Amino acid sequence: MSTSGVRIKKLREARGISQIELAERIGINNSVLSRIESGKRPVEDTEINAFADFFDVTGDYILGRSEKKKSIETNMSFFGGPDNYTPDEIDEMEAALLRYREMKKRAAEQAGKQNK
Repeated sequence: MSTSGVRIKKLREARGISQIELAERIGINNSVLSRIESGKRPVEDTEINAFADFFDVTGDYILGRSEKKKSIETNMSFFGGPDNYTPDEIDEMEAALLRYREMKKRAAEQAGKQNK
């Protein structure tokens, strides 16, 4: 199996998506993806870019030229960006934001009472 194929398969499985779903999202045939993952077909440049964009990793990671999944610039995204959040994580972030907003609202109300 090729490094690229192995990495694409691991990234896909980590996302919990099927080959068919990934192939559709990337815009390639499922049989092409199957051959890429098994190392029977090399990944074309445009496909490397599509996989890298979809999984929010660098092309060098896909190719096996780097062990770092992201460059310094893309590491600035909050834990890989919204595409990498699980539904539970989204629920927790929304709840935390609501708690924070309520806390700020109460603090503003208290400050308003103290200024009167």
